Amino acid sequence: MKKLLLLGDEAFAQGALDAGISGAYGYPGTPSTEIIEYIQKNPLAKERNVHREWSANEKTAMETALGMSYAGKRAIVTMKHVGLNVAADPYVNSAFTGANGGLLVTVADDPSMHSSQNEQDSRFFAKFALLPALEPSNQQEAYDMAHYGLELSEKYALPVMIRFVTRLSHSRSGVARQEVKAENALKLPEDKNQFVLLPAIARRKFKTLLAKQADLEKESENSPFNQYIDGKDKSLGIIACGLAHNYLMENFTDKECSHPILKISQYPIPRKMVEKISMECDTLLVLEDGAPLVEEMLKGYLGNALKVKGRLDGTVPRDGELNPNSVAKALGFKETELLEIPEIVAPRPPALCVACPHIDSYNALNEALSTYEKGHVFADIGCYTLGFLPPYQAINSCVDMGASITMAKGAADAGLYPAVGVIGDSTFTHSGITGLLDCVNEKSNVVIIILDNHVAAMTGGQESSAFGRIEQICLGLGVEREHIRTVVPLKKNHEELVKVYREELAYNGVSVIVPRRECVQTMAKRNRSGRE
Repeated sequence: MKKLLLLGDEAFAQGALDAGISGAYGYPGTPSTEIIEYIQKNPLAKERNVHREWSANEKTAMETALGMSYAGKRAIVTMKHVGLNVAADPYVNSAFTGANGGLLVTVADDPSMHSSQNEQDSRFFAKFALLPALEPSNQQEAYDMAHYGLELSEKYALPVMIRFVTRLSHSRSGVARQEVKAENALKLPEDKNQFVLLPAIARRKFKTLLAKQADLEKESENSPFNQYIDGKDKSLGIIACGLAHNYLMENFTDKECSHPILKISQYPIPRKMVEKISMECDTLLVLEDGAPLVEEMLKGYLGNALKVKGRLDGTVPRDGELNPNSVAKALGFKETELLEIPEIVAPRPPALCVACPHIDSYNALNEALSTYEKGHVFADIGCYTLGFLPPYQAINSCVDMGASITMAKGAADAGLYPAVGVIGDSTFTHSGITGLLDCVNEKSNVVIIILDNHVAAMTGGQESSAFGRIEQICLGLGVEREHIRTVVPLKKNHEELVKVYREELAYNGVSVIVPRRECVQTMAKRNRSGRE
């Protein structure tokens, strides 16, 4: 079949489609977003009517994909690393229920925090849950692992994690396709108790999961993605995980590496291969684009019998993503001289777009709060987080999805007045609704501002699950109708906005203000495409 030039995300998406998935579920989050976007536009997905709509959050996505697996169909669920925190409950429990149809949990980590509020390594979740994981080192492996991972999932009746990192997700390479497979037929689990985690059943399922570990390790030993490459110079052995293998090999484009290399792209780690390289070499260098998971495990395996270098001893920086230069330095090579970046492409700090509706919302909020001291506004994850920057300096927190409402409630419980929560429309339905319900149940003295620009703008303009329903949701939760206020954030409406904010700040109870105006970027795209 023809070769395609694809991003790592797109390569995996095409592989999943060619491997016969019937559903793709997820919540947009950089650097994973392009997986489902690619499937949404793909002719094969349209022809087969593959499910490809966004979910309200990562937890619902994981659970829905598990439901499709229950029905015997193949499915994928996608998210960024912090999204796996949201989906952790069903993800960890899915190790006990197992899978029926093949199920891939695809998580894109973000070393160096290019677009994230923390840096974490999702391989720890796979290890914690005792589930197999795959970590592609290039775009072709990203494609091939979709096929392999679904087969592995069905062979052992377990979900399989696919772990990406930003540079792989967002870089392109040629990808050769395999033969397209048919979708699975509908088939319910043979064991009618498989997905029932009552304690008595769960205890038996845990024993079954533990019994599979030896076989999963054998799969890693024989995996086409784990490779032992011998070398003459045994003074150093190199263990390179996932994309780190690419960074390593970029230092040997014109020559062979003289040291033995163990490439690891399937977990649990292949213990026999690790023992082989540790017995042959004096020192081990571990290269991982993320946390020192394998390095820590080696210290447990080997104790003090062998020197292990990596992130823990500073041979490789403890934080941030790897690159060919950091690997060269760890090997004692001369680092590549970096080219000077032209000013036109030099990094620039993010900023709210010109004419963004959030600008007018924040200007009015700042004026309404001008008679109070600073420190009253709790914000959330999205474009509006940029309201922290000058000239607005309008918010005082950004922790995780949905935390604006609950932090405002906690501050109000402590006696802070006023306590304002600022959240976006997509984030509200992702994880803000339950916090607002807590506020209503306790009649908290909070003002919740739901900035409605119709879309999940920061991740590219995906439609918000809340579109057209925010006021109804708030009413259903019990917010009093007269304290649900909708305004249009425009410069000409500034005085009206300030007035509404001040009125609700003065109210002792739960207020919801909805500044509503479409994102200027999605509006421009819509106008260019000629859509209504």
